[in-house]
Amino acid sequence: MRVTIAVDAMGGDRAPDAIVAGAVFAARAGDVDIRLVGDLVGLETALASHRGPAGLPITLVDAPDVIGMDEAPLAALRRKPRASIAVACADVAAGRAQAVVSAGHTGATLIAAHAALGRAPGVDRPALAVLIPTETGSSVLVDAGANVECRPEHLVQFGVMGSAYARVALGREQPSVGVLSIGEESDKGTDVVREAHARLAKARLHFIGNVEARAIFSGVADVVVCDGFTGNVVLKVGEGLAEMFERVVRRDLAANTPEDGGPVDEALRHFKRLVDAESRGAAPLLGVNGLVLVAHGRSSPQAIRNAIELAATLARADFVHQIATALGA
Repeated sequence: MRVTIAVDAMGGDRAPDAIVAGAVFAARAGDVDIRLVGDLVGLETALASHRGPAGLPITLVDAPDVIGMDEAPLAALRRKPRASIAVACADVAAGRAQAVVSAGHTGATLIAAHAALGRAPGVDRPALAVLIPTETGSSVLVDAGANVECRPEHLVQFGVMGSAYARVALGREQPSVGVLSIGEESDKGTDVVREAHARLAKARLHFIGNVEARAIFSGVADVVVCDGFTGNVVLKVGEGLAEMFERVVRRDLAANTPEDGGPVDEALRHFKRLVDAESRGAAPLLGVNGLVLVAHGRSSPQAIRNAIELAATLARADFVHQIATALGA
């Protein structure tokens, strides 16, 4: 099934060139149509640098305004109704596209998605779901930054939506769900975490209890739920630790390793592939009434291609309906 993805071409540290390049790679690789949303002059210039763009299933959509990373998102969207992220979300609302991909301002993406698409039935707070590397493959961390503060019922909803995502993205038939806390015992953590633990234990989920931060990357749970502030800190600490580990190991082994690197260098390359955020593409915004994926601001063309392909996979799986069904149950 061919699907159409609206891509916010002006969002991200390397826009529009990296975004356009990723869209071109995706258009050449699969059964996907792309609507590149942004300033037409900039898009045409970026697209012209690629071989044979005229034959690709890419449509340019004019959106002259851009939301800067230093702008307050709500005020900026009010001043700039033709901002690229707003126009891209409107494309999905109007049925011209089945999903949005953006590497731009996360706050602006959340607000634009909520305004254009609304919340899915039964959802109080949409949340970002990020695939994180583990010893056994990958797990879902939700929320990764959409909600600074949460109530217990929000964490339960995150568990339901995260389970639906794990079934599609990871192929887990009955995903295990844990709540992030400072200890494994049910009485550990804040009042919100303890109440969420009690509610999750009664939900129709494979709930395994509390998960300590040191156990997240072991793969003990397929889905780990927490508030967005905590989740974003976990995500950034994990990224920084992985980058530091690779730099230190390469530096310390450089003098004692054969020129070709041998098995040590291969092991480091495998580790880099495992922890590389670009390989996971983007984080879906669970709980809005439409598909919206948020990519890293530093996304490369390959990361944008991966994000577009993930968006197409979720669209073909009718993922929004799956979320609604899971919440209804």
